Amino acid sequence: MLVTVAACKTAPPPPPPGPARPTGDVLLQEKSRWVPVAWQDLPGFDVDAQRAAWPALVQGCLRPSATWLALCNEVARRAPGSDAEMRDWLMKSFQPYRVESLDGKPGGLITGYYEPVIEARRVQGGEFRTALFAPPPDLAARRPYWTRQQLDSHPPAQSALRGREIAWVADPLDALVLQIQGSGRLRITEPDGRMQYVRLAYAGHNDHPYKSVGRWLIEQGELQPGQASWPAIKDWARRNPSRRDELLWANPRYVFFREEPLSNPALGPRGAQGVPLTPRRSIAVDPKSVPYGTPVWIDTTEPNSSAPLQRLVLAQDTGSAIVGAVRADYFWGWEGDAAEQAGRMRQPLRMWVLWPRR
Repeated sequence: MLVTVAACKTAPPPPPPGPARPTGDVLLQEKSRWVPVAWQDLPGFDVDAQRAAWPALVQGCLRPSATWLALCNEVARRAPGSDAEMRDWLMKSFQPYRVESLDGKPGGLITGYYEPVIEARRVQGGEFRTALFAPPPDLAARRPYWTRQQLDSHPPAQSALRGREIAWVADPLDALVLQIQGSGRLRITEPDGRMQYVRLAYAGHNDHPYKSVGRWLIEQGELQPGQASWPAIKDWARRNPSRRDELLWANPRYVFFREEPLSNPALGPRGAQGVPLTPRRSIAVDPKSVPYGTPVWIDTTEPNSSAPLQRLVLAQDTGSAIVGAVRADYFWGWEGDAAEQAGRMRQPLRMWVLWPRR
């Protein structure tokens, strides 16, 4: 959610009900164990502007599990007036737990993802010749469905997509980015010349495994490890136009979308929890390790930097590559340097969950 780009988001499994009964002082999940710690064990806890995470917490409380009902009632009644007040409320309401693998390892990996903003046309023409598709009618009847290469070049596969075009973009690599991120915004020009922003949300895939095109370029000897950022991938495609399809077809997974109105541009796409994601305060997790809606303290660094990134975030999404006890995908949003930061993020991670006191 990753080539150094985030992996394709997929329809999530139902969230687990929450931690099992404690075994001693440890809470067990299907893929992780939670070890109780003191608040001072959370690196940077007294430094983070934690009130900035309140909007993500409010969004998470739109879809609370039974465990969260009482606390979400508190969230609905009042908002903290300062970071210090937010910290006091957290310390009163939650117990922090260090997340570890079942064999006791506390270290893991964090990557990044974002919501692309792409220029598009409603009608094919000029350079806008790459389509973004809604799910074909026979998607559920054929498993696995046609591969990316077949959908691009095999007449029976192409005929299944006829009439399912949502919009057209100029660069097939932009279409691939949109599919990998799982959602995005289109600045779309309508046939009458009117321009509007719409959101494309994930609506299904062809049931083939995701393969990183960045890793493919490394395996081909075209890029060095650590260099497979999206700018480098696009630059390679521009310099090697005859091999562009070979690059694209290295990833057989193909994602389909549904169009949604962008009624509030300030809200992010909906994550697996079913609530809008908050830039830099929402993460994707493995729900068998951390249930959706859980506040999480992360300890990592900024991409390509030693500057600490220690903050409160909310577990509100998942992805096909987001698997394991200490594993997260950090949502950078859609503005400014979001694409660059997401593409470069691949750092060690430690994390702690904040669970309601019983």
